Amino acid sequence: MTIKQALRSGELVLGTFVFEFATTGIGRLAAGAGARFVIFDAEHTGWGWETLGRVVATTRPTGAEPYIRVPTAERTQISRALDTGARGIMIPMVDSAGQARDVVRWAKYPPDGVRGAAFGVAHDDYAATDNVAYMRAANADTMVIAQIETVAGLESVEEIAAVDGVDVLWVGHFDLTNSMGIPGQFEHPDYLAALERVAKAASAAGKSAGFMAGSPQEAATLIAKGFRILAYGGDLWIYQAALRAGLSEVSGLG
Repeated sequence: MTIKQALRSGELVLGTFVFEFATTGIGRLAAGAGARFVIFDAEHTGWGWETLGRVVATTRPTGAEPYIRVPTAERTQISRALDTGARGIMIPMVDSAGQARDVVRWAKYPPDGVRGAAFGVAHDDYAATDNVAYMRAANADTMVIAQIETVAGLESVEEIAAVDGVDVLWVGHFDLTNSMGIPGQFEHPDYLAALERVAKAASAAGKSAGFMAGSPQEAATLIAKGFRILAYGGDLWIYQAALRAGLSEVSGLG
């Protein structure tokens, strides 16, 4: 079952972000831990396409779906991310339904979009296949995640959610509070109302709301609000927190 199918059936889907450890093992480690998707971040890292292609390729066979967060909502970024083999894309700062429609067009093959066709390459595992059938399957399975992280995006969230081909509305929490003029104030009533609005817009449109949860407690709160796809932290923070906890415990033995 693909993640899109799981979300449509109402399942809670959990994964993680990768920002730092661009190794051939990181996707396999995440999948072995139970992550159903891994988002490789190209917005806040210096990774190039060779690096992204390598981590995506070594994640694909695990069963965990590899996604790439592209730096900007541009056709070339989206097409290259998908042609490396990513099974979905995350788009930062989606501000309008028009922008969301452009993203979907660039991510989908004709007749649903205008994605350029190249076959027998990384995204189809270099296989000789029925290319027309493959395009239909890719259009159905490719995940499109629109980040709601600006006031403009929040004000347009119902229209963005209604765009056919957008699968997930993902709250970028720090950027959203920055845009709202309440940086880092995650208990502010306006921010909490924004979470509710995004979750409600997603549900009303038959889509899913997503978030990067930093703790099980935060995840529980989000689930209660209706969020159905969550990334549990990111590689660097998980590693540092586990190391800090272990070192603290061992240091107390002396």
